[in-house]
Amino acid sequence: MARTAISFPLALLPHFTASLWSLPGVGASNSTPYGCSSSLGTLYHNLCDLDAVWGVVVEAFAAVGAVAAFILLVVLVASLPFVKIGGRRSAVGLQVGLLVSTFGLFGLAFAFIIGRDYSTCVARRFLFGVLFAGCFSCLLMHCVSLNALSRHGRGYRGWKLCLGAAAVWAVEAIINALWLIVTVVRYPVNSPQEPVPCAITNPDFAMALIYVMALLVAVLVAAAASLGGKHTEWHRVGIFILATSILSVGIWVAWVVMYVYGNKERAESTWDDPTLAIALVANGWVFLALYIIPEIAALTDESKEQQSPVGDSYPVGGVGYETILKEQKEQNVYMENKAFTMDEPSTAGRPVSPYSGYNGQIRSCVYQPTELALITKRMNLSHETGPPWVTSASLPQTSSGPSERRDEGRPVPGQPHGSSGNGLNVRTHW
Repeated sequence: MARTAISFPLALLPHFTASLWSLPGVGASNSTPYGCSSSLGTLYHNLCDLDAVWGVVVEAFAAVGAVAAFILLVVLVASLPFVKIGGRRSAVGLQVGLLVSTFGLFGLAFAFIIGRDYSTCVARRFLFGVLFAGCFSCLLMHCVSLNALSRHGRGYRGWKLCLGAAAVWAVEAIINALWLIVTVVRYPVNSPQEPVPCAITNPDFAMALIYVMALLVAVLVAAAASLGGKHTEWHRVGIFILATSILSVGIWVAWVVMYVYGNKERAESTWDDPTLAIALVANGWVFLALYIIPEIAALTDESKEQQSPVGDSYPVGGVGYETILKEQKEQNVYMENKAFTMDEPSTAGRPVSPYSGYNGQIRSCVYQPTELALITKRMNLSHETGPPWVTSASLPQTSSGPSERRDEGRPVPGQPHGSSGNGLNVRTHW
């Protein structure tokens, strides 16, 4: 009887142990990868798994790229009021659209790092082609504008370029939407291992991006064609777009070959998601480094050139008291009186400041002869240089009658203008 009482709890021990390990949180440390918390779901293990370090590295580059794209977007919008060149100002809208699409590429990379479920697979299939189409459509319309500028010197308006880029981008958006509706809603592929949107083969995913590949080739051809114009000041932008498109073609060829053939040949189906995530981040950084950053630098340089044009006649620092004194030393300043005739100094071909006659003194402190003083001086000069026999003795002594008073204000011939015949310049002899 005692043996039966002891053996009964021992028989229940395996069931109790199994039920204990089946509780949530117990024994989870055995399946949790190194670097992740035990409370984190298995869907997000690639974000913190230090054994599969690719997820952490791609996550870091994607986060830094998203922050850099946002900062560059703010700088680009803030520099718009200072851009005066029409060809560059019209392309700012395209650059804003490319930055928004690039920001989306960095964000979509996280959908490929985390595991597969219904929402992440829908985002992968729809946004991959749509975001890349947004980037390449903006680059294509910028190349169209560059071809017009390099050949004819006149580009297109900004709203026309943005409208053209939106039309080119909308084609890929419609294609992806229809493809997603047909494969998920109308004719879904049932797979017991994964959700319906994830049940798609790698060649089908690559074939759905044919239009995006055609846009990439069009950008490459248009960028190369923009270098043949006679206006060479626009060739620099074309060279950067050409370098961006060449590297993008290399990235796309690499990920398509690896995604469709390489992983299948090596039986590495677990590297399907890392291939697409690395392609997103790498192409996003190519857009930032080879196109956006040089364009913003060119906008800043040319806005400075517009603010300080070449050929100014006056110093940039303004007109101050020291500048006025310096100009007075360099030029011959004459105090001209309108009552005399003097030759003016020749100042042709020399910049003359409107403040060149100012000598730092108050107007009331400068001697200015009155009209009476000028008349008296002229009369004295005429009297001193006149004949010596004209004296008061030769003048007739007449009484000051009414007729003389009437003629008193009448000018006498021979006298200078402004003096009356009342004998102000006559000497009397006693």
